[in-house]
Amino acid sequence: MPNATQSRILSEAHDPLIARVWRAMAGLRSVVGFMNTGAHPDDETTAMLAALWLRDGVNLSYACSTRGEGGQNDIGTEAGPDLGALRTAEMERASDVLDMVLYWHGQSPDDTITDFRFSKSGKETMAIWGRDRLMTRFVEIIRTERPDIICPTFLDIPGQHGHHRAMTEAAHAVIAAAADPDFACDLAPWQVSKLYLPAWSGAGGSYDDEVPPPPATLTIAAKGGDRMLGMSYERIGQWSRQFHRTQGMGHWIAAGSERDWPLHLAYSGVGADTGAVTDNLPQTLADIGAPKAQGLVEATLAAFPDFNAMARLGAEALAALQSASVEDIHAHRLGRKRLQMARLVQLVAGVSARALPDAVAVHPGDTVAVSVEVTGNATAEILPDADMKVTPDGLRIGPDAAPSDPYPDAFDPLVPRLSALRIAASVHGVDVAVDVPLERPLLVLPRPLAEIQTERAILNLRTGVRQVTVGVDAQDARFDLPEGFGQDWRADGVTITVPDGAKEGLHELPLLIDGAPARTAKVLDHEHISPTLSHRAAVLSLRLADVALPKARVAYIGAGNDQVADAMRAVGMDVTDLSDADLATAAPFDGYDSVLVGVFAYRFRPALGPVIGTLNTWVAEGGTLVTLYHRPRDNWAPKATPPAPMEIGAPSLRWRITDANAKVTVLQPDHPVFHGPNTITPKDWEGWQKERGLYFAKTWSDAYTPLVRMADPDEAPLDGGLLVGRIGKGCHAHVALNLHHQLAHLVPGAYRLMANLLAPRG
Repeated sequence: MPNATQSRILSEAHDPLIARVWRAMAGLRSVVGFMNTGAHPDDETTAMLAALWLRDGVNLSYACSTRGEGGQNDIGTEAGPDLGALRTAEMERASDVLDMVLYWHGQSPDDTITDFRFSKSGKETMAIWGRDRLMTRFVEIIRTERPDIICPTFLDIPGQHGHHRAMTEAAHAVIAAAADPDFACDLAPWQVSKLYLPAWSGAGGSYDDEVPPPPATLTIAAKGGDRMLGMSYERIGQWSRQFHRTQGMGHWIAAGSERDWPLHLAYSGVGADTGAVTDNLPQTLADIGAPKAQGLVEATLAAFPDFNAMARLGAEALAALQSASVEDIHAHRLGRKRLQMARLVQLVAGVSARALPDAVAVHPGDTVAVSVEVTGNATAEILPDADMKVTPDGLRIGPDAAPSDPYPDAFDPLVPRLSALRIAASVHGVDVAVDVPLERPLLVLPRPLAEIQTERAILNLRTGVRQVTVGVDAQDARFDLPEGFGQDWRADGVTITVPDGAKEGLHELPLLIDGAPARTAKVLDHEHISPTLSHRAAVLSLRLADVALPKARVAYIGAGNDQVADAMRAVGMDVTDLSDADLATAAPFDGYDSVLVGVFAYRFRPALGPVIGTLNTWVAEGGTLVTLYHRPRDNWAPKATPPAPMEIGAPSLRWRITDANAKVTVLQPDHPVFHGPNTITPKDWEGWQKERGLYFAKTWSDAYTPLVRMADPDEAPLDGGLLVGRIGKGCHAHVALNLHHQLAHLVPGAYRLMANLLAPRG
């Protein structure tokens, strides 16, 4: 990975000025606004949007209901609100590629509009999110952005994700609500002119649309590309999508496999189309009463690539835009053109500036030096956040500054959040001002602040251990403990002691600093995002459980997508992480009784691939193998990856149990997995979170026996969640149950079941 300086050099080298100018020209070609809507980061139809923007000049926005915090993570172990903050940052980078404004319906980690889990029902989703809450925020978004067109990515039909269905239902309803002057919102009403639906099927690897799409009323041609950038619209779309790395996005679209995008006009307040989404809408500045500005904009664009001529004409165009007057109903269009033209003039005039703080994570009361570089005849001014002040020494963070928001409401490539840098210059006698973000953001930490090594811990009462040690970095800190519990503090943390006779249960232990509730924070900094901050109340969840342990030496092959090895070590099991070097030895599994292959490891641990045959032979010779859930795309070859044939079901919507409380029918109640070393009872299936499991097996060899059956409401049962098979002298258990999530959330039954699965059965 390049260091910070190398990253700055690469960033500049990979984005030459002429490409930035070309992209900055695009939005000036039209005044039409097109809003794509979806439920998650990555739902946006990027190839279609790229064509609308770069070719047609349409101004783009994306309204997204959730942060995707309930999803999986292909690059790390961030989950829940941490994953939501990370995906928010990813979505901002993806939007920036398309010059697209971004809005969120869910505005905080505690919002009801959240990625609570996969849902198969729009009705269920709407009930959990709250219809009034969703519509209130949606109306606010529409009245803020004022799009001419709304286009959901998915259809509201059976077989689709419930979140998608709810968002499409809301897209239909918001048109009337946003235009209703009696709707409770402080912003002026706005009438959306058109609603398009996708005229393509959403079926595929994840979804299974049961109803055909509506007929196409027009098609957005997108099989071509942008000759200046030298990329197809599909690849420009993937340039945006590859920022969704927690979801494994970013695929090479081969030449000749590009698509057109059929759309169905579901509502129009301006008449029928004749072939384009922009039909019957104001398309240029002349259409809204600014013909002089339109002529100068066209002249500026026509002068490309003569930057000197573009600067002169662009300055005239900006002056015309600044003095133009249009009806209030079109003021937002004029305002956008002013911002876009100012950016273009700044680029072609050769005036620029950049500001780099010497720190990212800062405390209230800190002063941070900021280095500013200016190019050309320009001035640069730092625009501080409301809780900051510019001083001769840098940016002073106010003593009562609020912590940075991990879930910002919106993102606009042309209007950066504060603190930012304002570049000002006089170009051919016209004042030009452009705001740009700091090269790295200033993230204000909460106070009082504590760093807790782990926020969840478990004590296995069966082992007789009555103490748990937790690393804590904080001054004058104490946990608020139940009666009888003790705490012994050292410089690097605390040992919590539970009393003899303590019963099983979950204890939530708040951390106090000088008597005040503390907060913990995490800076999320991956190479593909701008750093962001996640923070919450500092609370230790301590589970007291009774877990019998097998006599087994376990080898764990993980890919960084789960923390199962740590969880099982915490209750006293002997678990060793196998490195790539370990896997490269002649007999990597000798000396172990059981091998545990973690979530997605066949894909994300390349060193595992060459030893699959060795592993399966080891199983046949008497070893016990446990594999956690994998997707079909995770290098799972049904006839080669598992020791005996097993096919993972697709589309995933049909092969998952979303109800975390779904009834579990034990198909083989006498099977050893349910009796040793722990006796699994109905209580062990209680308290599960999020879902029962996903990526269930669809078909399997007769060598395997399905052990459990479960079903979502009104659906046929699935048997492929837990399969155990005799393989030669050994045993293989495949677990599509979401055990790793249950372990992370201290569900005791998950620990007991995992201990049984890891018991040697060769």
